[in-house]
Amino acid sequence: MAEWLSNLWGYSERLVSGLLNNLIVAVVIILIGFILGRVLGKLVQKVLHELEIDRILKKTAKIKFSFEKALAKFIAYFVYFVAIIIALNQLGLTTTILHMISAAVLIIIVLSIILGVKDFIPNFLAGVHISRNRIIKEGDRIKIKGTEGEVTEVDLTEVKVRTKSGDIIFIPASLFVKEEFVKLGRKRNS
Repeated sequence: MAEWLSNLWGYSERLVSGLLNNLIVAVVIILIGFILGRVLGKLVQKVLHELEIDRILKKTAKIKFSFEKALAKFIAYFVYFVAIIIALNQLGLTTTILHMISAAVLIIIVLSIILGVKDFIPNFLAGVHISRNRIIKEGDRIKIKGTEGEVTEVDLTEVKVRTKSGDIIFIPASLFVKEEFVKLGRKRNS
């Protein structure tokens, strides 16, 4: 019995020692990865700034987005991510964590798609209904929810209305199915 307890104690000491070593190595990997990511990010931003990428994009493509900063941050975060994956692999947790991260990313993507199309689908279906039945046509004068004006364009998701003051208002097509609206007549030719 004493020998069995001695073997168990020796095994647990080796296990704890091995886990501690793996934990220390994982922390060192993360620290090196974060330092490397930060340095690489700054280096990329400096090189792109020297090449004047933002100025060229702003001048040629009229893009007011800082491509230099975005790419530098992407590279830094990518290095951080790789360092974390290597550290998790050192601890033997890679597959579990990757499955959890993959599930979280998939949930975020699905939610983004749902939120992105939640207004599009009803407006599209209403637009098809309006176009198919020719409920509203260009040149019609309408009044809906306190907005009155002339229809200048009807497409599959919205109706453009020009008010008396000359403002253009974009009204979602689904509003014409959900709300009461009044057709005041057609535009008079002057």
